[in-house]
Amino acid sequence: MNAGTAYLSSAAGLLVATAIKLWALRKNPRDPLLRAVTATLFVGALLFVTAAPPHLAAINAMFGVPNIAAPIVYSILTAFDAATIVLLIHWRGNDDARVTRRQTRSCLTAYALVVLAIWALFALGDAPIERLRDLDTYYSRTPWIREMVVLYLAAHSVAAVTMVVLSRRWSKQVSGTLKGGLLLIAAGAACTFAYDLLKYTAIIARWLGHDWDWLSTQVAFSIASFSAFLIAAGFVLPPLGQGAGYRWRALCRFRRLHPLWLEVRPEIPSTSPPPMPWWQPVEHRLMQRERDIFDAVLRLTPWFDRSTGAKVYALALAEGAGSRRARSEADASVIAHAVIGKGRAAPAVPPEVRWTISSIEESDDLLDMSDAMLRSSRVEVTRQSAALAENRA
Repeated sequence: MNAGTAYLSSAAGLLVATAIKLWALRKNPRDPLLRAVTATLFVGALLFVTAAPPHLAAINAMFGVPNIAAPIVYSILTAFDAATIVLLIHWRGNDDARVTRRQTRSCLTAYALVVLAIWALFALGDAPIERLRDLDTYYSRTPWIREMVVLYLAAHSVAAVTMVVLSRRWSKQVSGTLKGGLLLIAAGAACTFAYDLLKYTAIIARWLGHDWDWLSTQVAFSIASFSAFLIAAGFVLPPLGQGAGYRWRALCRFRRLHPLWLEVRPEIPSTSPPPMPWWQPVEHRLMQRERDIFDAVLRLTPWFDRSTGAKVYALALAEGAGSRRARSEADASVIAHAVIGKGRAAPAVPPEVRWTISSIEESDDLLDMSDAMLRSSRVEVTRQSAALAENRA
């Protein structure tokens, strides 16, 4: 893979990550952290686009100044370093907002001064021969240009070390996809520091009269591409993982509520919309299922028989069930009994002897009641007894 293709591949990866963030930003445009992540990823993509050797030549030709693309790329790289550190500072957060603002101002000020110094040193130096791949080493002995190269590498190294420290420190306090994302960022930053070390080695070798340029032009450039993918993946993984986790939990809840929904389905109001097809978002389908259950239970309330619930509750406790499980089985039994009783036009239960369904109020309790509807032998006995009474009637 040639240099241009590799750099553009890295840019493409960062642009994909930017697109993912833009999609999330469309739904939540006022989220400052999301905007910061999107901007950081876009600056990273811009960096690799401008750093591709064919584009370096185009930039030099556009401005008519040999090697002017170098300070442009170094400035974008420095801006990316600053944005990444600021992003980690805000992502981590701080109980004292003043500390966060002070850290942000210090970082932005320091890196803004680095950008100004890069341009000043380039203006003072003399680099008349265009170098698209090896400017760092070719001009490593040229006054002012040498200092410019060392300055941008030093700023880049400080950013890499800072990212490793912040990411590793925070990863010890969190778990799940956020921890994985932070470890990916730390690994990417470590690769970035390795990139800098290779650059330093090639430059120092030039100072000592050796030619180790391949460390800078081949090995370091490959590490830079890999580092970009790791950092981009680190920023993208947590929100994607959290979203996938949320949808998975919603799907599990949707499926667990199926037995209860089937039981009360005859009492779902005819005016309710039909069940959404499977390709609709699972969270929307879950909301519809829960709404149908609540509406049906409300319609069944006048047929909730206290004696049925009390009998099942006492029997479950006597057989060693915990109070929560016993209550879920009692509630499920009362609902199953009410569905059959209402279906055969049995008279409503007087308000003073009605059973109160408590499980409908709590999310986890509702799931327990649905599980009892499917698995409890006591609920099945109640259902069979009610059906037998209907046949006798």
